[in-house]
Amino acid sequence: MRTPRIFSFFSGAGFLDLGFERNGFDVALVNEIFEPFVDAYRYSRQKMNIAEPRLGYIIEGIDSLCTTQGIALLQEMAAKERLSGAPLGFIGGPPCPDFSVAGKNKGSVGSNGRLSRSYVELICAVKPDFFMFENVKGLWRTARHRTFFEELKSQLVEAGYVITNRLINSIEYAAPQDRDRIILFGVLSSSLKNPAMQSPQLDAAFQWEKELTYPNRSAFQNFEWPGMDVQVSADRKPLSVGPEELTIAHWFRRNDVENHVNAHDAFTPRAGLSKFMSVVEGDVSKKSYKRLHRNRYSPTAAYGNNEVHIHPTQARRISVAEALAIQSLPKEFCLPPTMTLTNKFKTIGNGVPYLAASGLAKTIAQFIKEHVRETDSREPSKSHIQIAKTKVVRVHQRSIWDESTRNQRQAA
Repeated sequence: MRTPRIFSFFSGAGFLDLGFERNGFDVALVNEIFEPFVDAYRYSRQKMNIAEPRLGYIIEGIDSLCTTQGIALLQEMAAKERLSGAPLGFIGGPPCPDFSVAGKNKGSVGSNGRLSRSYVELICAVKPDFFMFENVKGLWRTARHRTFFEELKSQLVEAGYVITNRLINSIEYAAPQDRDRIILFGVLSSSLKNPAMQSPQLDAAFQWEKELTYPNRSAFQNFEWPGMDVQVSADRKPLSVGPEELTIAHWFRRNDVENHVNAHDAFTPRAGLSKFMSVVEGDVSKKSYKRLHRNRYSPTAAYGNNEVHIHPTQARRISVAEALAIQSLPKEFCLPPTMTLTNKFKTIGNGVPYLAASGLAKTIAQFIKEHVRETDSREPSKSHIQIAKTKVVRVHQRSIWDESTRNQRQAA
């Protein structure tokens, strides 16, 4: 099987992409609307000696790609990628505050909620061989959002996809974080070795649990994790009864956060020393100030809505380096010095934990190897080629949209 190709959407700084890149996939195209995130994406990969995406970056909102021109452009790119015979997939996690109880909770009518529909429409229009859709558990668990989720699934099935979904938690993949997410995976029936496969068969064939270190929330159920520790002291070692690999202390050591490039990137606390020290180690019950515990995993890394994560023993917020460790990123991953602190924490909080991304990538790669046929090598249609020639330029691989097209859309 040739190396599967990926078009990435809502890419942020590329945590999800990195998991796929390091586990048998070629990320060929990146779409992200927020340019500082694209800068961070490029910077981190330069530091890790990872090549630029071959087709460059589309620095536009996904709605721009749902136009006639945008769809034709992606169809052309997809057709060219398929000349290799390799399967092509879309991956992405549309922004999720509209489905989060802790966020806007506006659902499908919210500005972010509509992006989920746009992503599905793009999948149905371009028809990649497979796709992955990631979002918050509220889309799956909340009744009124679940109806919208089922509508999206029906739309994908009507477009020819066989689908399976699962609520995962990042800690299942050995990331030190309690982070629930709904994952939807689909494969085009015509791309399967067995085109007659239906969703029940896909549920069995797609080995969700194979890459799980702690399946079915066993990390929470099988261990007596330490609770709140009233005596906060850096030189005192609290009792650890859970797996060390899931603890904050382990990941801070593993990533050498004190000497990391982003070690000193942290907000100066506005609250006084007494405010920070009044929260005991391990108390994450409050909406805003949550003090991490050295020998526990972290709550969801969501650094917004006034949520502040405090260092386990020091009177300060955690640093960017420490937040990256909580997202289980490799030690060598770093964010650019020119990026604002707000944007650094925003992209970290939006990202998929690296170990979860890696585990999902391995599971998808194994399924593709066993069940997806190599694509036919077909020349792209002339109409697509003509559209692409008039719409595409590559300027330092910054954006594949030319300036005249951008100005016409803005004027409209």
